[in-house]
Amino acid sequence: MASEEFVFSVVYFLLTMCLLFTPTEFRAAGLTIENILSSWLGSEDMHLIYYHIKKTSANVVIHSALPLGYYIGLGFVSQKLDLFSFSQLTLPWIIFLGAAIGTFGIGLSLFLLWKRQNWNNHPIAKSLGYHGNSWRLAASSINIEFRRIDKFQTGPAGRRTYVTDSWIIKTSPYSVKIAHQQDCHLNVVKTEEHAISHESPTGAQFVTLNVISLNENIPDFEIRLNSIDYKDLKDKVASPLVNARNIIIQQSTTERFVLAFRNQVDANPTYNLPEGSPEPGNCIGCLQIQSNVKLIKRCDDQESGDCVQCYCRPMWCCDCMCKWFASRQNQTRPETWLGGKSPCPTCRSVFCMLDVSLVNNIG
Repeated sequence: MASEEFVFSVVYFLLTMCLLFTPTEFRAAGLTIENILSSWLGSEDMHLIYYHIKKTSANVVIHSALPLGYYIGLGFVSQKLDLFSFSQLTLPWIIFLGAAIGTFGIGLSLFLLWKRQNWNNHPIAKSLGYHGNSWRLAASSINIEFRRIDKFQTGPAGRRTYVTDSWIIKTSPYSVKIAHQQDCHLNVVKTEEHAISHESPTGAQFVTLNVISLNENIPDFEIRLNSIDYKDLKDKVASPLVNARNIIIQQSTTERFVLAFRNQVDANPTYNLPEGSPEPGNCIGCLQIQSNVKLIKRCDDQESGDCVQCYCRPMWCCDCMCKWFASRQNQTRPETWLGGKSPCPTCRSVFCMLDVSLVNNIG
């Protein structure tokens, strides 16, 4: 039978890991430092900088207290160790207790130092001070932009990356990296392929980018994101993303399907408008591009198969028809999309990719 010291040590270790690397289940149950101290931390959406100044400070104090908490907890659980009889402690326990007290002392000292003068000494405040005469003005600018709904955000909770109109922000448990978009550029460093991912049934590719600031007081830092989010990041960042190594970045599943759909439609026979027919109007899906596809049953004989002849006039562009087709497929099995079927968005006649024809004589 396992000893009580061993059981307590295992349980405390697991709880410590859950505190340092909070799993989804703990977050769902509200067992996080952010949730427990929510009244003191305030709102991240309204006051991003002040929220993370307090959060990183709280993390330093609480995490530095974990070794001392283990010692005290073990002392109560196992009375036979006599951990509170300091004169009878063995050398290993004296060293451990000294290290635990020293670690907590350093964490508490940093907290008190940072909190002096209303957080002026905090590393986040000092970093923001390099972006102007007052770190509070920079913080106010970031907070205002962060409240807008068009910001880009990616990454797991607690380690998220945000891109606003003017700022690139990377958060972590102990620090926040901030760069002004006008003073930096981004380099694609590497990609990582994962055949199994909780984010996608078909695996995932993660892209690592280096944020290099022209401000010598701002250290470079890296951000990591799913390749699916790469295009959104590229659209939000003002400066170009440099891919000097020509690293191949995968497209999203939908983007790859759109490309395959277009290639198949290009290979299908075209459709000629009858003589004297009016030209198609704009696509009723996007209202931007002239309608350029017509559904004509070509995969089987007219009387066989699941597909049905569609008699609608050209009303959709190829891209919108493709996105409609993809939306009607099993989203958990993208490998079956190419052989799938979909109802016509207008009359609900069933069609497949072989039935989509480009309108030949328009424009």
